[in-house]
Amino acid sequence: MDTCPCGSGRAYAQCCEPYLAGAAVPPTPEALMRSRYSAFAVNNIDYLEQTLLPETRADFNKAEVDQWSKEATWTGLDVRATEGGGEDDTEGWVEFVAKFRMQGKDLVHHETSRFQKAEGRWWYVDGIMGQRPRRVEKVGRNDPCPCGSGKKYKKCHGA
Repeated sequence: MDTCPCGSGRAYAQCCEPYLAGAAVPPTPEALMRSRYSAFAVNNIDYLEQTLLPETRADFNKAEVDQWSKEATWTGLDVRATEGGGEDDTEGWVEFVAKFRMQGKDLVHHETSRFQKAEGRWWYVDGIMGQRPRRVEKVGRNDPCPCGSGKKYKKCHGA
């Protein structure tokens, strides 16, 4: 494999492969999320389990994840937004859309994932489907609608 499945445009050997091989640790939540997508694409289920925050691993169903990984053809990743995850942060968020093909259908998994820094490294904690709700103080009529539709507030929920 030449190009990394995570969509970075870099070679797999210089991008996610060192993380999946255990030779390096992802330095940011985004790098961890990208490497987890690559793990699905190359069917490295052990990596997916190992990058879960240890206290959240109890409900990880390795057989189900393995089946999903094998049955899907992973076709692309779009990172939509990141929040936190800096060197001094202990929490970070990454909103992404993972694209895949299964049983002849093109599908997407849109998630905003939460990551936690512990023991000097980032871990996947959990995620919510879609965009993470954000508290908005006041929305102007011509501002983008906070629902994420891309429409102006006055044409969407402000009507």
